[in-house]
Amino acid sequence: MSLPVLISESDIQKRIDEIAVEISRDYMSVEKPLLIVGVLKGSFMFLADLARKMKVPTQVDFMEVSSYSGATQTSGDVRVLKDLRSNVKDRDVILVEDIVDTGLTLDRVLDFLKSKQPKSLRVCSLLYKPSRERVKIEISYLGFQIEDHFVVGYGMDYAENFRHLPYIGIYSETES
Repeated sequence: MSLPVLISESDIQKRIDEIAVEISRDYMSVEKPLLIVGVLKGSFMFLADLARKMKVPTQVDFMEVSSYSGATQTSGDVRVLKDLRSNVKDRDVILVEDIVDTGLTLDRVLDFLKSKQPKSLRVCSLLYKPSRERVKIEISYLGFQIEDHFVVGYGMDYAENFRHLPYIGIYSETES
């Protein structure tokens, strides 16, 4: 099945190159390796491509949270399904997210991570939908700002489908 392309594979890779340069520049002089925390499952492709292109020492860990439960809109009920294995205390941490939509999920995750006392905590998101924002999130490194579409591909899914697409496509429930 082919979906309408919102952001092409080449545009994604070009922007990741730019973000990797920004992060590498900002963290050139850190004492410990930068800890990159991916929010599963949607961020895994973005995080992998980003980490490979960075020029500073990094370590990677993952969290898994849930707020969609197979729907196209967040339920508002955010659950931590998988916690970090890494010690965050006194570490520079970048939380890598696939999309900031309402901000509800990310706000909960940031509070959770702040309670672990990192030295610094910043957000890197591939996508941001300002029209759906309910909680203001400071995004230090942003890939693309998009309109209010439900998007899939490049790690993002609908009911565990479409993650494999190398681009970001627009999904509507008439596609299923």
